[in-house]
Amino acid sequence: MSTFLFNSIIFGPVRSRRLGLSLGINLLPSDRKVCNFNCIYCECGWTLKNIKTTSALPSRTEVRDALAARLSAMKVSGEKPDVITYAGNGEPTLHPDFAGIIDDSIMLRDRFFPDAKISVLSNGSTIHRKKVRDALLKVDMNILKLDSVFPATIKILNQNLRTYNLQRVLDNMKLLEGQFIIQTLFVRGEYEGKVIDNTTPEEIGPWLEKVRELHPQSVMIYTIDRDTPLGNRLHKVPVMILSEIAAAVEAAGIPVSVSA
Repeated sequence: MSTFLFNSIIFGPVRSRRLGLSLGINLLPSDRKVCNFNCIYCECGWTLKNIKTTSALPSRTEVRDALAARLSAMKVSGEKPDVITYAGNGEPTLHPDFAGIIDDSIMLRDRFFPDAKISVLSNGSTIHRKKVRDALLKVDMNILKLDSVFPATIKILNQNLRTYNLQRVLDNMKLLEGQFIIQTLFVRGEYEGKVIDNTTPEEIGPWLEKVRELHPQSVMIYTIDRDTPLGNRLHKVPVMILSEIAAAVEAAGIPVSVSA
């Protein structure tokens, strides 16, 4: 099945299952994915092995000018975004000027659409950097990935390209003192002869325990909706199963949303 890349700094707005009318921002190259994960379900396809170069990244000024122009045009047309979302072709917090870009975005949001929220979709791998943590604490929706609490499962689902220490990530999440949203994608299928299913009781029990311990603002539960690099080897999780997982989260006193 085909995957796709975002070919500009600003894209959309698009109707998001989880966020509403979302104006997207891509801080990464337009012709390739740059990420320290290689998630087998990523709509942007596989990550190139060399992710160190920053020569093709848009500058802070380019991002600010592009966002200002798009928000100005939307103001004129009467099109109001619910959220301004940092996503795009990989992990947005890898951009060296991420913190400054967030400051610029807050300033522009306040100028044009003060009621709009700013969100960041991150895999959480860089929150050991204080500048990244501080920047994420400034946004309205700091959304961090946690697809499993088992390193073996994460290795299959997320295919980390650099050293990844799950306990370190969880410890750094605690430094955010609950000011974040956990985002978990549930999926079933097969990869390199291994069965994939992070909805089993063996997976859900420890995951839910960790969610309780972290006590985020809320939890976003969803499953695949677009093409993936593995094509028909990955399958959507039925909404009934997602709803059962959500009910367990809700019973723990944590708000939860389901996108099937």
